[in-house]
Amino acid sequence: MSLLQNIPWLVLLVVLPLAGSMLCFLFPQRTRLLGLMTALLIPASVLALAYQLVTQGALHYAVGGWGAPLGINLYVDGLSLLMLLVTAVVGLAISAYSSSYFNGEKAKHFWPLWMLLWAALNALFVSADIFNLYVTLELMGLAAVALVALAGGADALSGAMRYLLVSLLGSLCFLLGVALLYHSFGSVDIAILAQRVQPSPAVWVAVGLMTAGLLLKTALFPLHFWLPPAHASAPAPVSALLSALVVKASFYILLRLWLEVFPMASVAVNQSLAQLLGLLGAMAVLWGGVQALRQTQLKLLVAYSTVVQIGYLFLAFPLSSILGWKAVLYMLLSHAVAKAAMFLAAGNILFYGGHDRITDLDRVAQRLPLSLGAFGLAGISLMGLPPSGGFIAKWLLMEAAIRSGQWWWGIILIVGGLLTAAYMFKVIGYAFTPSDLPHKFRAVPKRMEWAALVLALLAIALGLFAPWLLALMDIGSPFVGRSL
Repeated sequence: MSLLQNIPWLVLLVVLPLAGSMLCFLFPQRTRLLGLMTALLIPASVLALAYQLVTQGALHYAVGGWGAPLGINLYVDGLSLLMLLVTAVVGLAISAYSSSYFNGEKAKHFWPLWMLLWAALNALFVSADIFNLYVTLELMGLAAVALVALAGGADALSGAMRYLLVSLLGSLCFLLGVALLYHSFGSVDIAILAQRVQPSPAVWVAVGLMTAGLLLKTALFPLHFWLPPAHASAPAPVSALLSALVVKASFYILLRLWLEVFPMASVAVNQSLAQLLGLLGAMAVLWGGVQALRQTQLKLLVAYSTVVQIGYLFLAFPLSSILGWKAVLYMLLSHAVAKAAMFLAAGNILFYGGHDRITDLDRVAQRLPLSLGAFGLAGISLMGLPPSGGFIAKWLLMEAAIRSGQWWWGIILIVGGLLTAAYMFKVIGYAFTPSDLPHKFRAVPKRMEWAALVLALLAIALGLFAPWLLALMDIGSPFVGRSL
């Protein structure tokens, strides 16, 4: 056990996928084996880091022995550990799925890019300064754009280019905010900025720029226009990692800055911005639900469902309480797992029948029971039905809304759940219905079906492990300073 405590696991979590990416690029003939080996080592490292965190508390690591303000600090607390955990779990499932999904040249391109994206995600979650957050955000965006284009064809290229332009614009806004804060306070370290930031016009502009850039990358309504085309044209495992992990990373940065850097900027500005974010989140829930209900293609329906679930995350901002922040973080975890399962299940259906037209699913329930079961179980979590993780998250968010006297956010939660149920039952209904059009079917590898089903079962199981996961959030006290 002492050996586990002495190894800098948070550094290895960045080095492992980065080394895996380089090895996959250098040895393309063994890219699948190298990728799977790396995907197995990363969750083991996260578990070792979790042991360190539980026994020692929040961890700091000065890269090269030079900490802030001159060097770069890495930092892990309960909030970042949970993000690393969900990334490891979803990443392992996507890797297992992709080992059967991609073949030939596409596999040679997928694995190096996927490992690079995983390295950027892990580095982002352990970064302790805002410039390093920008660097990892940019690496993540470039790798994600390349993965979207991996499907080939005009639609994939168009979706990738749109995503690239949006990603660059969002990163530019974030970088301008970083420059303003550094010029005003002489540091980019989050802990130092938390002590120095005071209300000023430069801070307000920085808050606006960084928030706008992150909202664009998170695809919050009405800045979501790039997300459905990118998800619909990307390969199924790429759509899964975009929805489950990439957009969550941008939200994680916004949450971290909101809790640690910007609370001291201006109470009035923060309250007004919080209400605006809550309003945009509510509009995303309603508008995204209606759009999902109107879709005729399964992947587009799931993509608009992502718009809905992103909206839920922003309902915690006007509540501004420890209970609200815990609720939204638990919703982030449950949504990441459930949405990855849903995209993988949709990919199985598309792989099987060669299309994803909802009205022509042609008794897919009898032919792909595991995949449809995964789709349905993931939908249970997204609807917020017990005993899923989505139920726990919505219950906590509803409780936070009632405690704060802002009951109208609870109405949004109920209406959003009903809309989710409507488009979920629409898909399931057609899955049991025979189609008049003939189809050419091909067998779906069992590994692809089980990867989706395991994630869906985990989305349900999250409701059973809530006490332990909620307790992890208190390590390092990321929500200190917020009322109950």
